[in-house]
Amino acid sequence: MLKDQDRIFTNLYGLNNWSLKSALIRGDWDGTANLISKGQDWIINELKDSGLRGRGGAGFPTGLKWSFMPKEEKNDRPHYLIVNADESEPGTCKDRDIMRHDPHKLIEGCLLAGFSMRAHIGYIYIRGEFYEESQRLQIAIDEAYDAGLIGKNACGSGWDFDLYLHRGAGAYICGEETGLIESLEGKPGRPRLKPPFPAGAGLYGCPSTVNNVETIAVTPTILRRGAGWFSSLGRPKNSGTKLFCISGHVNEPCNVEEEMGIPLKELIDKHAGGVRGGWDNLLAVIPGGSSVPVIPKSICDEVLMDFDSLIEVKSGLGTAAVIVMDKSTDIIEAIARLSHFYMHESCGQCTPCREGTGWVYRLMQRLIIGDANINEIDKLEDVVGQIEGHTICALGDAAAWPVQGLIRHFRPELEQRIRKRANDTI
Repeated sequence: MLKDQDRIFTNLYGLNNWSLKSALIRGDWDGTANLISKGQDWIINELKDSGLRGRGGAGFPTGLKWSFMPKEEKNDRPHYLIVNADESEPGTCKDRDIMRHDPHKLIEGCLLAGFSMRAHIGYIYIRGEFYEESQRLQIAIDEAYDAGLIGKNACGSGWDFDLYLHRGAGAYICGEETGLIESLEGKPGRPRLKPPFPAGAGLYGCPSTVNNVETIAVTPTILRRGAGWFSSLGRPKNSGTKLFCISGHVNEPCNVEEEMGIPLKELIDKHAGGVRGGWDNLLAVIPGGSSVPVIPKSICDEVLMDFDSLIEVKSGLGTAAVIVMDKSTDIIEAIARLSHFYMHESCGQCTPCREGTGWVYRLMQRLIIGDANINEIDKLEDVVGQIEGHTICALGDAAAWPVQGLIRHFRPELEQRIRKRANDTI
């Protein structure tokens, strides 16, 4: 269990004020100019040594990602830092609390990240529905400007850095980095083919890096306390702390910062008051937001909450949004609801996703009442397999994985529903 002195987000629950004055008391903006003075290569190497992996879902090594940016900035091709604050993954609400209660951690992180990748301009792309959060974030940005922390000669470091807040319109597809860039340019949020990758040709065709809010917000603390401290937490290749969003059939739904690799059962019991009706009443858990495969209780008993452990059980950490379902849940209807979400949010650019998500949704609606044949389960599995990995972005994968998890672990329930329907109509 994570010790209090190792927590990064010390105002996660908003018990103290979120303004600059309170942030300074909590240690934000402490020695930022000194960190910048150590140079871009030092910052990137520290992040590499820390083992920090992206907290937006993909889990790509952050320091390595930053190192992909060109070493020199050309006059006609400025570098851009882009922060993904779209947070549209069902079950996920960690970034929202960072922006609501600890905005200066994010802003300081933007300055350090921008400097390390030679970007004088940063954009925070925030979900349109986050109205209060966008207001607070803008006030915090204004506070930072007024205090000389960003802008010309930011923190007295000699580095100029401007930060802009851009409100999106609530499209899930804009959580994908190139779809976000397209939207930021004023176009429909349709993902781009890669390569070229954003580090080579991103916003306005210039070198750009897109990172999640949590990833950026933890970097100042890592740089202040050292890569060794962060890498000592968690497990090898899964180091540090992580914000977990626990919702569903638990006694005390919550957001909590914990050590990577904590057992799922311990996470739920210690922080969320346990499963409603006791652990034995657990049916299944979606461990990383709606786009990762569901896992049954038998796996939940022992699994650890980190990237590699969940991949081993054919699921994923994703955004670490833990959706708990007890035995009162109609698991087929629950996954069908997610199928509707992905059908609705598909941008329609790729045929497998545009046509496949609608087909999957319609069959899932029939499976809720058992109006199908047993062999259609195999057909469903085949179709989602044809969607997975055959689209420009990962929305196709996100639509396929929940259904694959359902078939993998709850096929008997699907077959039973079909047989019951057939018997009832005789």
